[in-house]
Amino acid sequence: MGLTVAEKIIERHLVSGSLKRGEPIAIRIDQTLTQDATGTMAYLEFEAIGIDRVRTELSVSYVDHNLLQTDFRNADDHRFLQTVAARYGLWFSRPGNGICHQVHLERFARPGRTLLGSDSHTPTAGGCGMIAIGAGGLDVAMAMAGEPFHLIMPKILGVHLTGKLPPWVSARDVALWLLRKLTVKGGLGKILEYFGPGVKELSVPDRATIANLGTEMGATTSVFPADEVTRAWLYAQGREGDFEEILPDEDARYDEVIELDLSSLEPLAACPSSPDNVKPVAEIAGKPVAQVIIGSCANSSLRDLLVVAEVLGRHPVHRDTCLEINPGSLQVVENLEALGKFQSLVHGGARIHQSGCLGCIGMGQAPPTEAISLRTFTRNFPGRSGTRPDYVYLVSPETAVASAVRGVITDPRELGDYPEISLPEKFILNDTLLVPPLPDEEALKVEILRGPNIVPLPKFDPLPEDLEGEILLKVGDNITTDHIMPAGAKILPLRSNLPAISEYVFSAIDPEFSKKALALKEKGTAVVILGGENYGQGSSREHAALAPRYLGVRLKIAKSFARIHKANLINFGILPVVLENPEDYDRLAAGDRIRVPDIRKALSEGAERLRIEVPGKEEIWGRLELTERDREIILSGCLLNMVKK
Repeated sequence: MGLTVAEKIIERHLVSGSLKRGEPIAIRIDQTLTQDATGTMAYLEFEAIGIDRVRTELSVSYVDHNLLQTDFRNADDHRFLQTVAARYGLWFSRPGNGICHQVHLERFARPGRTLLGSDSHTPTAGGCGMIAIGAGGLDVAMAMAGEPFHLIMPKILGVHLTGKLPPWVSARDVALWLLRKLTVKGGLGKILEYFGPGVKELSVPDRATIANLGTEMGATTSVFPADEVTRAWLYAQGREGDFEEILPDEDARYDEVIELDLSSLEPLAACPSSPDNVKPVAEIAGKPVAQVIIGSCANSSLRDLLVVAEVLGRHPVHRDTCLEINPGSLQVVENLEALGKFQSLVHGGARIHQSGCLGCIGMGQAPPTEAISLRTFTRNFPGRSGTRPDYVYLVSPETAVASAVRGVITDPRELGDYPEISLPEKFILNDTLLVPPLPDEEALKVEILRGPNIVPLPKFDPLPEDLEGEILLKVGDNITTDHIMPAGAKILPLRSNLPAISEYVFSAIDPEFSKKALALKEKGTAVVILGGENYGQGSSREHAALAPRYLGVRLKIAKSFARIHKANLINFGILPVVLENPEDYDRLAAGDRIRVPDIRKALSEGAERLRIEVPGKEEIWGRLELTERDREIILSGCLLNMVKK
């Protein structure tokens, strides 16, 4: 039987395990990336491992999230990251060079390689034929140290594409169609692989957009074949030598297949406040729009901004609407200018920001009170924009610019003829803001510069013999990492200061949570969190596990867990337990005291069920969906403890 693209790449990188679905595997990692919001902690963890040089084929440290330098903290972090890169042999992408995923697609993505990134949207590089996976910073630190990445072999969900996108319909609408079908948890335990004749109709930036948004479906990653379209992209980037053709075998078999005729799609929008609350734009048209932002790692490419520029060359921005543009990279800006289209954006009334994540991570660009904001961003979780309540819709660049010029949500097909867009055969290339690694002898002389906000990791104790705890918080379904550890301009600068950032754990749900948790910790009582389905969806931020662990959280009980968050919990010694009977969720409440006798023995002996005692209530049983390695990490107290031991 033939292999899929995903199977081919995984098979050649297998360190242990096989392609058997649902079984533990370990794969060799060729490339890593970090960004500054997760990178500072990842490099503190890398330093704790104690080696002199990264052991990957290529590793890159990007600065794209914490770009607002309202005080010394972000600037200090950037200096720390640059000196770490120089000391340990990484590339360093300076502030202003662009969003990590856009820049990586342009300058480093290679078909057939594996990429591990401390950002949940790392699968963007799947648009270039890579197996690119988002993970917590500690997993990335381990990969930089030459360790394999451990995961459960996913199922392969094939998306069979036929037809061609109609005018005013784009890659974002493909992803939104799938989000409506699969929901934010439909991709759990799966790789989305795109195949069929419709693939050749999509450019690499189109494919990257679709692969990027597979993250919002909970997928492990998304991947496209590497074909002649990929070759043309790499040639345009001056990297044709990086091309390798990788196609699925003719007799490749997928675990599931979704059929999608691209020509049947229409403009879609994810309505407030979830990426899978998808409706046709035509159904919601006419609502006044105060703000439109075009950007993010999903939709800030040259292709996207050329469409916007063409529309603004015909129609100015409506007087009652603010249009903001966050270009994806310096390369995008320079090529827009060279093609004579940058001026169209400015003359049309757009407000141009620096290349970076900005409002997508809550770093500025908050919308007005009680106003609709249309964004080409990746997420519209409640309050993520910085305004509460917010009314954020996720749309394509076409829908975004059409709504900006009309002042109301607008089906872009109303604008008439669709502009013909073509990418340059050769991009203008400028790697001035990409700092290459130093030679070994020079790197050893580099002094790593640390500001006062950079605090070393604390030590974490092993799992006790018995666990006595209290359910401090009960939450519902689809709790995101934003709920657990908020983003935004106030909190993101604390990423390298664990005691300080821990004060904000669950602050959007219970502002007193951190104080209550520390009080329990001081009494020697473990903190327990109870959650519903898909607990921990969203970003890869390991602080959503690391900061709760610092506050004394040792056990999380839920109906199900999102992949990256579950891995992060394990890495920091928090035990994730799945309720054997989901109805037990209703029997438990905040304030319940719990006891788990012989918890250490249960894990060390490979028990698959765990008895949870709650005074005054019947016994509750949980499932331990853990590999042997997971158990060893939790018993040790955290991954670093296990590695050092």
